[in-house]
Amino acid sequence: TKLVAVVAASAVVLTAAVTGFLVLGDDDGKAVAGGDAKPSASASKSASPKESAATGENPRGGEELKPTVPGWKVVVNPKWGTAFDVPADWEVESPDTFIGFEEDGGEIGKPLIVMSAPAYYKSKWCVSDDDKDGREDETALAAVGTKGANGAKDTDEVALNHSPIWVFGGYTQPDKKSIKADEKAEPYTTASGVEGSLAWARSENTPAKGKCATDGKAVTFGFKNSNGDFVAWSLYGASGVDDELSEDTIMKILDTVRLEGTPTG
Repeated sequence: TKLVAVVAASAVVLTAAVTGFLVLGDDDGKAVAGGDAKPSASASKSASPKESAATGENPRGGEELKPTVPGWKVVVNPKWGTAFDVPADWEVESPDTFIGFEEDGGEIGKPLIVMSAPAYYKSKWCVSDDDKDGREDETALAAVGTKGANGAKDTDEVALNHSPIWVFGGYTQPDKKSIKADEKAEPYTTASGVEGSLAWARSENTPAKGKCATDGKAVTFGFKNSNGDFVAWSLYGASGVDDELSEDTIMKILDTVRLEGTPTG
């Protein structure tokens, strides 16, 4: 499985469907529903997320904003008019950086799902060359970001549709049976008063192989920005490992989600 990172990437929509999920390959949230197409095994990587690096020249975007948690860093996404905070040891990328997962064996440039203005926790947590191509693949312990969810009917749908895709893309594909996803979203309100819906997905006993293969988890908070557009805030990470990001920390990060400025998207 590849984790791809690009700067100022043009929007793409994945047209090949994945059974049981929406395909959410566009930061604008455009989706193609359901279907029976099955993703094939990756020819280049059989296990954990891979980052193909890109670093932007633009400033991080959150440097002028103050975090709501003292000592933390601000992550801002001007496109969607949102901000949140992450602990000081996280790496914050520029707002025009997009990250996402490709379908194993799928067409290059056609990701399963992407999000922008991300931040990483331990971006080089695991390094491997499982595909023996001579290039080391760096796997982050966790990552977080936001994306649009245009076309959703409500915030419940946003939360329920996104979280399992992050687990599938990063930790289990082509397998779906090992994913346990919430069947019902829960209402949630952040510290700043942003109201929306929350849903989790987790894998158990993923069949993925490789040095960096682990089970994974993801949580998505669906809400509306100041323009009334649906937005998905998602955090995913490895689970069942010694330094797994705790749920308490995840919820503390989520609680900082807030609206920031006028969305440019």
